[in-house]
Amino acid sequence: MTAGRANDQPFPSVIPVFPLAGVVLMTGNSLPLNVFEPRYVAMVRDAMAGARVIGMVQPRSGVDTARPGAAPPIYDVGGAGRIVDCKETEDGRFLIRLEGVGRFRIEHELAATTPYRQVQAVWQPFGLDPTEGEERPAVIDHEGIIKALHHYLDHKGLSADYDAIAGTPDKLLVNTLSMIVPFSPAEKQALLEAPDLPARAKLLVALLDIASHEDMPPSQIS
Repeated sequence: MTAGRANDQPFPSVIPVFPLAGVVLMTGNSLPLNVFEPRYVAMVRDAMAGARVIGMVQPRSGVDTARPGAAPPIYDVGGAGRIVDCKETEDGRFLIRLEGVGRFRIEHELAATTPYRQVQAVWQPFGLDPTEGEERPAVIDHEGIIKALHHYLDHKGLSADYDAIAGTPDKLLVNTLSMIVPFSPAEKQALLEAPDLPARAKLLVALLDIASHEDMPPSQIS
């Protein structure tokens, strides 16, 4: 198995994975993490000494079991991130920031001797270019996304700077909302696995619309 490449930088075919329910990492986006569990502290330390690549995956159960030695089944597709910021605290934690470099599919999990899990990653189905999906102009309903977000936030009693959001590039808008809106783990996984940006955008709007009608009396749903 050969390593993948991104921006002419080789990526390993074997990577450590960090299972977290409800957390996905999209290509080109950043993810801050406070790493405190000993096995994942070891993972960060080893990654910093190597390729600095960590795979973010979700447990299939939708529940992140943090007890030592726990190894819940994980989804086959994850988002890989390169550690671009790393600070070790006085109490032994790591404060890191991952920059999404691409999606990967798990070929199989290794019988690792490390305290953290490792997988054989296949990059080819998705590619590693941080501009994935942008080789040709993507048709994104930007206004539709803003409208769906507005309805969702109104339903939750929240607000946002819609002028600033309206000026956000399509890819950043779609991927950021896919990461930060508190959808279910299964819904976030579907967003991660969307074949391209337009498909992800359509699914995002659909999920926002569904969430906007939760707990509403039937008479108020139009």
